[in-house]
Amino acid sequence: MSMLTIRNLHSGYGRIQALHGIDIDVEAGEIVTLIGANGAGKTTLLMTLCGKPRATEGSILFEGEELVRLPTYQIVRKGIAHSPEGRRIFPRMTVLENLQMGAVTVDPKFFEEDLERVLGLFPRLRERIEQRGGTLSGGEQQMLAIGRALMSRPRLLLLDEPSLGLAPLVVKQIFEIIKEINSQQKVTVFLVEQNAFHALKLAHRAYVMVNGRIAMTGSGAELLANPAIRSAYLEGGHAAEATIESNDVPDEELEVEE
Repeated sequence: MSMLTIRNLHSGYGRIQALHGIDIDVEAGEIVTLIGANGAGKTTLLMTLCGKPRATEGSILFEGEELVRLPTYQIVRKGIAHSPEGRRIFPRMTVLENLQMGAVTVDPKFFEEDLERVLGLFPRLRERIEQRGGTLSGGEQQMLAIGRALMSRPRLLLLDEPSLGLAPLVVKQIFEIIKEINSQQKVTVFLVEQNAFHALKLAHRAYVMVNGRIAMTGSGAELLANPAIRSAYLEGGHAAEATIESNDVPDEELEVEE
């Protein structure tokens, strides 16, 4: 059984339907990446996994347990943490206070151990521990957002656009840390990312979302080598997205088997 199983998931905002019958599996120990253009529905999917907005149809199973009707705080306590798009740290709080906020659902006896683990991953945060979050650089704020999520001791970490707006050297560092979180900390990662090259290079498996639907799936290496993916996401534009629209290509041609 997969750690995360999403079936026929529909979600949106009022009358606006953003997700149309999403099916995704994330196995324990994997890094699974979801790529797609702006407005494809990637962020909505992660937010729906966390309970806001609510799914209007379908199922979200985490380790066999249905999450669709659970409130967000209970979802976090099940072992899922979300580092959102735009970081959304608390700018007037210090680095330490932000990390404390991430630990509110965890037994306090683990705090010092978890804090040391996060500061070991992000030495820059140790240097800034008493500094207000809003005064950090963009890369440091992203480190803080991921570190705050890790303070809840997740088994599944949801990352939404962790490279957004960062310099190339910082992007490389962030992706190296994500790999370490997965391999050394044994945290399963579901990564939403526009930087398709880095995301697919990192991923064990990947999905492509187009207009709220899953259009293609395969290993990270297979999608990285796929001409349609390269044209749409790796060569400067999205003009080729039409070639991978799920409505235009038979299902058997979409699935890339490992």
